[in-house]
Amino acid sequence: MAHKFLCPVDGTDHATHAVELAADMAQRFGGTLLVCLVNVAMGGGRGPLVHYWNDVDAQAILEKAAAASEARGVKPEGTAVVLDRDAAIGIVRYAEMNGVDHIVVGTGDKRGLSRLVLGSVAADVVGRAHCSVTVAR
Repeated sequence: MAHKFLCPVDGTDHATHAVELAADMAQRFGGTLLVCLVNVAMGGGRGPLVHYWNDVDAQAILEKAAAASEARGVKPEGTAVVLDRDAAIGIVRYAEMNGVDHIVVGTGDKRGLSRLVLGSVAADVVGRAHCSVTVAR
């Protein structure tokens, strides 16, 4: 049975749904909840290293997620911004470093060509994770 849940967020409605589900699961199983945002780094090399969100926007996304969890009766044990070049790797690495035994991740409605071109962070997390993963739709 899971006791430490992780929900990565990105500010989308899909992520909010995942946070609500993760909070419900943590409450049901008497567990704790961590919320993280992977701020993906782009560039570097010959140009500047740039992150997707600035610090203010990243913090606002985490606060929105924490509020959604608290509305379900679960105050997150912690929130964190994770810096990585790959969202799925950042999520799984954070989960491993923090003893997480269940990840709840949201997913969008990508289909067809957009799915092939853009990929799916949720699918990558499922394939890489050391623990159980629930994909919230």
